[in-house]
Amino acid sequence: MLKCFYPYEYVEDVFSIDYQALRDKGFKGLIFDIDNTLVPHGADSTEQVDSLFAKLHTLGFTTLLLSNNNRQRIERFIANIDTLYLEEAGKPHPACYLKAVEMMRLTKGEVVVIGDQLFTDIFGANRSGLASILVKYIGFYKKEKKGIRRNLEKIVLKFYSHSKYQHRLFH
Repeated sequence: MLKCFYPYEYVEDVFSIDYQALRDKGFKGLIFDIDNTLVPHGADSTEQVDSLFAKLHTLGFTTLLLSNNNRQRIERFIANIDTLYLEEAGKPHPACYLKAVEMMRLTKGEVVVIGDQLFTDIFGANRSGLASILVKYIGFYKKEKKGIRRNLEKIVLKFYSHSKYQHRLFH
């Protein structure tokens, strides 16, 4: 039952992903969540994030931001990034993930979803038949600020850590 929430990989952050290895495995597209994945919630992009996207494009990746945020938020974020995006997406509904893949002009087998939430980013990717990478969320480090969903994620991740479903992209 919990398998539908298990990511293919679980890593520290977007900067610790081996993108060349993904490219070598035939992946051509990367779908990113924004808030708490790339930057703290509501923050603008950083030079480090801008450089990451430039590197990804140099490697030949097509990128897309899939967000439940509005257009203004996303356009502010991508001021220095040339990327596709889908605003007010409706995650975790599979239709938005499939629309993102279509916008990228790729197949499901060529795309990886990268996000910080099991119950939206990863669940939606899994329901859509897409590979996924969970990153540790940015921000809200104080225990009293964590929501109930973050506490439920801890429980799911405990089971995941003992499952055979880890490391399905990297070995």
